[in-house]
Amino acid sequence: MMKPVKAGIIGCGNISHIYFTNLKTYPEIELVAAADIDIERAKARAAEFNLEKAYTVEQLLADPEIEIVVNLTIPKAHASVCLQALEAGKHVYVEKPIVVTREEGKQVLELAAAKGLRVASAPETFLGAGIQTCRKLIDDGAIGTPVSATGFMIGGGHESWHPDPEFYYQIGGGPMFDMGPYYLTAFVTLFGPINRVTGSARISYPERTITSEKKRGQTIVVETPTNITGVLDFENGLIATLITSFDAKAGTTLPNIEVHGSAGTLLVPDPNGFGGTVKLRRAGGDWEEIALTHGYENNNRGIGVADMARAIREGGQHRANGEMAYHVLEAMHGIHDASRDGKHYKMESTCSRPEPMPELETQSS
Repeated sequence: MMKPVKAGIIGCGNISHIYFTNLKTYPEIELVAAADIDIERAKARAAEFNLEKAYTVEQLLADPEIEIVVNLTIPKAHASVCLQALEAGKHVYVEKPIVVTREEGKQVLELAAAKGLRVASAPETFLGAGIQTCRKLIDDGAIGTPVSATGFMIGGGHESWHPDPEFYYQIGGGPMFDMGPYYLTAFVTLFGPINRVTGSARISYPERTITSEKKRGQTIVVETPTNITGVLDFENGLIATLITSFDAKAGTTLPNIEVHGSAGTLLVPDPNGFGGTVKLRRAGGDWEEIALTHGYENNNRGIGVADMARAIREGGQHRANGEMAYHVLEAMHGIHDASRDGKHYKMESTCSRPEPMPELETQSS
């Protein structure tokens, strides 16, 4: 059995609770420390999860025992914390998006390569039972040759429920950067790397009124597109459409992801979750629900950290790797660029399709 990799978490906000919870259970990880710019929040998380070490950010980075830094800071701090962790000689796992700009992403990957360290990034939901089952169906030829796909992330925005919704309408926010990583990472998992993108993007409502509590009645000036349609050409020839919107005030009935092939159609569950319902319709047949063939169908956030820990100890590529995360980041920027410039955006980066997860033993015979 492999020796666990010691890890510490930087950023003790709301999203951190599920990471603390799960990272205490994965045998590949020994969670030893919590850190935050607010030391009292770090102390509270450390006490809650029986950790001896509650650190400032600088103290965690200076701890020689910690091999992996789990970076759960706000997006605009992702790059600086990742770079500090790498400079300190530590592998890093970061919440999505990997960073905000392409320039920051290149800096992080180049420093990691120079230091011989690993970078991983959320979303890791593609490692769950839902997406992995769909990948197996596609790879096994259940829908024939995949030729097209559609993804829909359509809602009414965050001002009606989020206590601090302003970020979602500032540069670096919007529906594409908020939820696009889940969909595009699922696409790359299912189909491989992207060759070029185009798209249209619009700010439908220049101002938003907050109706959630704490800031009810305050006005948000919208700085980033909130209604975006992207078209993606994949290296394998498949063409996908991705619609992300904060402008559908009455909701939608559209599926999360639908994949069309020469011999069938596949309904892929919400890529923001690990499990979900998988449905298949073969040509000439009816819709059928497919039993999940893989594990991790609950909220298994942190599994990407465990997968990286395994790769650190045993070798090989970890699945939620920085190269794929950067490829997804570039595609999101490319869709915005294409709308602004009125032309296709040719991708500069590429990545490998991540290795599939092991199947459930009861399903493998």
